[in-house]
Amino acid sequence: MRIIITGSEGLLGREISKYLEKNHTILRLDLALGHDLTDEVFVKKWFKQNKGNALVNCFALNDHVEKNQKRGTLFDITLESFSKFMDVNLVALFSVCREFARNNKKCTIVNFSASTGIVSARPDLYDGEHKHIGYSISKAGVINMTKFLSTHLAPEIRVNCIAPGGVEFNQNKKFIKNYSKLTPLKRMMKKSELNGIVEYLCSSKSSYVTGSTFVVDGGWTIW
Repeated sequence: MRIIITGSEGLLGREISKYLEKNHTILRLDLALGHDLTDEVFVKKWFKQNKGNALVNCFALNDHVEKNQKRGTLFDITLESFSKFMDVNLVALFSVCREFARNNKKCTIVNFSASTGIVSARPDLYDGEHKHIGYSISKAGVINMTKFLSTHLAPEIRVNCIAPGGVEFNQNKKFIKNYSKLTPLKRMMKKSELNGIVEYLCSSKSSYVTGSTFVVDGGWTIW
């Protein structure tokens, strides 16, 4: 298969690309590689020139906070920053999905939501600070976009969604400990634990699966 992976140089995108390239041809798209997916002109041109059997959308604006910086609360959030989450995580995602669908037939799309697109982020994990509401709302929107696209692009194109829980990566020990306590499996996810389900959704093994959201969160959202 020829699999297009957006956000290919991020934490999950890099891991998924490395895993899938063992058996598939991978086409990488990432801002770090000079690809601006918020530029509709670029997106239209690129997808017209590059075909694929599957599209895996790992790109997103997250709300990671740099060391020695603070998040603040929802009362500190600017409307400009809120809009940026919508522009990247929803508007650009729609643009990418649409151009892929316009230029390919009998293919699959895998989008990425998040556990905080299903339930609210917990303020007690952030010491009185708040995770950016724009991230959570945009990730909730990804789930509905997946349902919309799966309905309107069927039966030629299947569209599904993965909603991961928290991935362990450079968080402080206190955060990892507190997050793990709130998860039935008592740990955060390893970055390699999405590889199998991504390959499944890209392949013919999931030939009767569309419009679904697969929650991979160690049980976080069941409590």
